[in-house]
Amino acid sequence: MGEFITMEMVEEAAGAVRRQLTTSPRVGMILGSGLNALAEAVEAEAVIPYADIPHFARSTVEGHVGRIVAGQLEGQAVFVMQGRVHAYEGYSMGQATLPVRVMQVLGVQVLLVTNAAGGLNPSFRAGDVMVIRDHINLPGMTGRNPLRGPNLDHFGPRFPDMSQPYDPDLRAIARDVATEAGVPVREGVYVCLSGPSFETPAEIHFLRVIGADAVGMSTAPEVVVARHGGMRVLGLSGISNVALSGGEHHGETTHEEVLEAGRLLVPRMEVIIRGVLRRL
Repeated sequence: MGEFITMEMVEEAAGAVRRQLTTSPRVGMILGSGLNALAEAVEAEAVIPYADIPHFARSTVEGHVGRIVAGQLEGQAVFVMQGRVHAYEGYSMGQATLPVRVMQVLGVQVLLVTNAAGGLNPSFRAGDVMVIRDHINLPGMTGRNPLRGPNLDHFGPRFPDMSQPYDPDLRAIARDVATEAGVPVREGVYVCLSGPSFETPAEIHFLRVIGADAVGMSTAPEVVVARHGGMRVLGLSGISNVALSGGEHHGETTHEEVLEAGRLLVPRMEVIIRGVLRRL
């Protein structure tokens, strides 16, 4: 497969999914490290492994099951990505964001993205949920933008506006739901890095200086493609660990730590996501 995704590829992938659905999904969800158990709550009408969809990349990271779960959750027709793929696995940005294009062809209007992230804001604690207010897409700013290449005019313009990548109304709903449920919630800026190595102390200092509250290796490319296609987006980061002053951590940062924090965060994420779905 080449670097760029074509409309024909999107249509072929969407057609393979559409043939297994009886309803049109309205809400898409992309679930990150340790968070894909949320898909088990869906009243599924179809479960489709990525391997069964033309042009879909395969998840290779522990904690990312690699399948679509489509069905009903809180009265909404949902299309859930149980695990995502990342560019650091060796995929192009086009391959990593192809699922968002498929959602758009299937009629998905709202995208909920979740991730496990490292906390950069010193007031954050492991286990916090952060509503993403904005992002800094460092790979995209340095040449690896998912919209690079021929523009897919079917979805949006060559130069899409990104002044409000995360929908203000959806963010307000998420905050209200969390408050009513007694779930502590933060709000801040997510910075996307290429990965897969974790950050050095100097890098952590740099990311704080440029205004980031949490750091991860996903989400921003998906959101860029979602906004290019006119989708409303809500982003939630589960804070899995927090960098201390001087860039030090409580011990080494490991993927197992991220997954364990994900298990603690799932109930909080589920409360917020279910509440948002009920109010859509």
